[in-house]
Amino acid sequence: MLDTLTEFALARRWLILVLALALAGFGVRAFQQLPIDAFPDVSTTQVKLILKAPGMTPEEVEARIAQPVETELLGIPHQTVLRSLSKNALVDITVDFEEGTDIYWARQQVSERFANAKSDLPDNVSGGLAPISTPLSELFMFTVEGPLSLAEKRTLLDWTIRPQLRALPGVADVNALGGRVATFAVSPDPVALAARGVTLGELRAALEANTRKAGAGRVNEGEETWVVRVDAGVASLDSLRRIGVKAVGPTVVTVGDVASVEMGELTRYGAVTQNGRGEAVEGLVIGLKGVNAGLLIENVKARLAEIEATLPKGVSLSPFYDRAQLVDRAVGTVSTALLEAAVLVVVLLLLFLGNLRAAVVVALILPLSVLATFVLMRQFGLSANLMSLGGLAIAIGLLVDAAVVVVENVVAHLAHDAETTGGTRQQRVLWAVQEVSVPVASGIAIIAIVFLPLLTLEGLEGKLFAPVALTIVFALAASLLLALTAIPVLASVLLKRAAHEDPWLLRRARALYEPLLDRSLARPKRVYAAAALLMVAAVAVYPTIGKTFMPVMDEGDILVQLEKLPSISLEAAVAQDLRVQQALLKNVPEIRRIVARAGADELGLDPMSLNDTDSFLVLKPVSEWRKRDKAWLTDEIRKVVDGFPGIAYNFTQPIDMRVSEMLTGSRGDVAIKIFGPDLATLNRLAAQIFQVVEKVPGASDVYTPQNAGVQYLQAEIDRDAAARFGLSADEVGLLLRTQLEGEVIGTIQQQGRRVPLQLRGPQALRESPDALQAIRLTLADGREISLDQVVRLKRTTGPVAVKRENAARFTVVQSNVAGRDLVSFVGDAQRAVAREVKLPPGYHLAWGGQFENQQRAAERLMIVVPVALLLIGFLLYVTFGNAAQALLVMMNVPLALIGGIFALAASGEYLSVPASVGFIALLGIAVLNGVVLVSHFNQLRAQGIKGDAVVREGALRRLRPVLMTASIAAFGLVPLLFATGPGSEIQRPLAIVVIGGLVSATLLTLVMLPLLYRQFILKGARA
Repeated sequence: MLDTLTEFALARRWLILVLALALAGFGVRAFQQLPIDAFPDVSTTQVKLILKAPGMTPEEVEARIAQPVETELLGIPHQTVLRSLSKNALVDITVDFEEGTDIYWARQQVSERFANAKSDLPDNVSGGLAPISTPLSELFMFTVEGPLSLAEKRTLLDWTIRPQLRALPGVADVNALGGRVATFAVSPDPVALAARGVTLGELRAALEANTRKAGAGRVNEGEETWVVRVDAGVASLDSLRRIGVKAVGPTVVTVGDVASVEMGELTRYGAVTQNGRGEAVEGLVIGLKGVNAGLLIENVKARLAEIEATLPKGVSLSPFYDRAQLVDRAVGTVSTALLEAAVLVVVLLLLFLGNLRAAVVVALILPLSVLATFVLMRQFGLSANLMSLGGLAIAIGLLVDAAVVVVENVVAHLAHDAETTGGTRQQRVLWAVQEVSVPVASGIAIIAIVFLPLLTLEGLEGKLFAPVALTIVFALAASLLLALTAIPVLASVLLKRAAHEDPWLLRRARALYEPLLDRSLARPKRVYAAAALLMVAAVAVYPTIGKTFMPVMDEGDILVQLEKLPSISLEAAVAQDLRVQQALLKNVPEIRRIVARAGADELGLDPMSLNDTDSFLVLKPVSEWRKRDKAWLTDEIRKVVDGFPGIAYNFTQPIDMRVSEMLTGSRGDVAIKIFGPDLATLNRLAAQIFQVVEKVPGASDVYTPQNAGVQYLQAEIDRDAAARFGLSADEVGLLLRTQLEGEVIGTIQQQGRRVPLQLRGPQALRESPDALQAIRLTLADGREISLDQVVRLKRTTGPVAVKRENAARFTVVQSNVAGRDLVSFVGDAQRAVAREVKLPPGYHLAWGGQFENQQRAAERLMIVVPVALLLIGFLLYVTFGNAAQALLVMMNVPLALIGGIFALAASGEYLSVPASVGFIALLGIAVLNGVVLVSHFNQLRAQGIKGDAVVREGALRRLRPVLMTASIAAFGLVPLLFATGPGSEIQRPLAIVVIGGLVSATLLTLVMLPLLYRQFILKGARA
């Protein structure tokens, strides 16, 4: 079939050339249409329920909302994890599903189960399914700047900017943060209510009944129809004040008689601060799952530019996070490496082939293979990102292998066949390609097989490295097809008959290799001893190499998480954040801007407490830093924050933080979850584990949430007294919630905006517990009592939040790791915790975070890599028809590992998933070189050559393809070795392993394999 394919191509050369040009055109078009992002979509199929319950404490939220909903959600098919986070007035419930579960089916299942549980929830619970977003969905953040009040900025964001951005295709939502949400606030005056005999319920009913507009039907007049509209709404504070509440004799009591009516604000659960100057208003654009991030951000910027032109004078929109910048830098890093690698490969081709035309023919396979890969990526739904383009960078040195073998053989036939066999140039090209088509196809198949284990990885590592494997397989398949069709056609057109002589580089290599080979054949025991010594050294060095999951990609900016005392008020938290920002800007000039968010966001996607702050540090270009070192800069920031006692902190990055939260529900390299029923015991155990882990060498930013210390005024109802006054517990609770939290009882249309109408007690009640205790209540029968006659306020403390996973309570201790590898750190920490912390019955630990990912990836690779080696061994057996020769070629695998291990140890890098991928790539290249040598040895034996002449002549004749394969693959990765942009941290360990392994594999293959072939295949014959 392969011969027929080449014969067809050469018989229709111009058709093949036209198809090649068409392929290039389709490739360019496909690349333009590829979604572009910094990373592949690493999110699981995840559905969030965000429910709000104003006024409820965390334990009330857990008992009355989280538990009933969890009970209903448990047991949904394909569910893997069910987590909930109950906080003051809010619960965030997350359901994770198995990989491959349709997101819309999952949302439908959660929605149906939630509908079943809704009747058991309190009446004031609101909310539902969160937008279809992922940890990578936070694409663009900006603040509203200008001479407006916080309420005016928030109104502008809510009603002018947000609706226009939400209309863009691909936008899941626009989160509005900070500022003050304006309301029509009605604050009852207890004295006035009592004096006029009006109850709070009557005031509420009057407001609800007089703030709605409704249609009444139609009235005909002649041939026309009039639509009757009942205008019962209000549009101003005065019209609201004039609403009648109750008639007392001839006098009508209005809202203005018994309450203060003014513009107010909804209760705030969070705030945004900026640059130490004051509060700000922030907009956050959230993209849909699977959206083309680059295109969406471009559309967002264009729409914001249009909106900005219509804003009031002096008002502007100031971006501080733009994912497109990270995308451009990350994709630019690997694109530059790809281009540099291509240039190096072309130079090496010219040096090894010594023929400009031949080098051009071989080099043309690079752009054609890459463009064909783009077509396949588009077809299979892959995006152009750091990992998929990184796969191309890895494969760039492998793409020319097939073309090199084909063109080298064509050059040889064109030089010699005319003298011996005759035939046209086209026929000689066909004969040359047919000679090598089967070994070329086998070699490409072997390389493709070694990357198949990457497709079996699970979780985060699977989502990251499956695109790598797919793009490599796509590119190799395209290069094989082109090598058997387009390359022979180009060779028949461009190559001329020329003297077939070795170029200078190969002559120099042969001059060095020939005496080395002769000495090795003369003294094989020394070579075996040296190889064994290197193997023993590699085995000894391997345990000293640290192990981790993934190198941390430098996203550019820094996110500092601050935690203050649990009992802190929002106002005090804002003041503390401003002081920290002022100190950072004063002492760390590398920081250009700081935007910080305290408390919960508007949508509830990030339900932090009032004492939690995420500070986004926008950094100046690295060229303006005092020292170009991110670790040093982090230490400088740490020194400043250490100057604020009582503040715990942690360093992370925007995407890194969200991915960690998605995977484990917490942040950090290591997350130690403590499960158990009692919150106080969980807090005590967390504090003990915190103290133990903090002492483990390598522990950095160890943190456990302060989950106790929130101050509560517990209202204990005297049920007998309440019954005597005709009050129920629910009525007392509603009264307190209305006076403190406020109750939204309607909306008022104002210039196209829907402004909440809120019934809420005066500010003085929220400033003093004594004032609250003394509040006066008017009963339905007109009697007046004080709150302390039915309620006693008791000071107590409680939890900040209640976390649950699969219906069990838990808390977490998290830690980053610095200065050592992850696996050894976790091992030391586990032994220390087991030795010093005794768990009560019913409590247990779970170690997660990046460590959990590393363990899962290592276990999977331990299974699939041997399977891949067995497949390669089977393919070699089929190729050679001889088990001994197949085993001989497989001996190249440990020879390749030697250099990879030494290179990894010398560089100081850890054995991570990228480094493991490097070892996998080594397998294919090392086995391919063995196939090249052994195949030629067999050919020489078939020609009647015997003894040392077989291995000596065979090794010398195949020196060029072996050196070309190894050097082109190695030099193709050199740009990744020296790259410095975002993402280079992930690619560098892979490049180090492959380059180091190729050095040992090539050297030992050229020396050891001839000796082994002579020893075991020729049975030691030297004649």
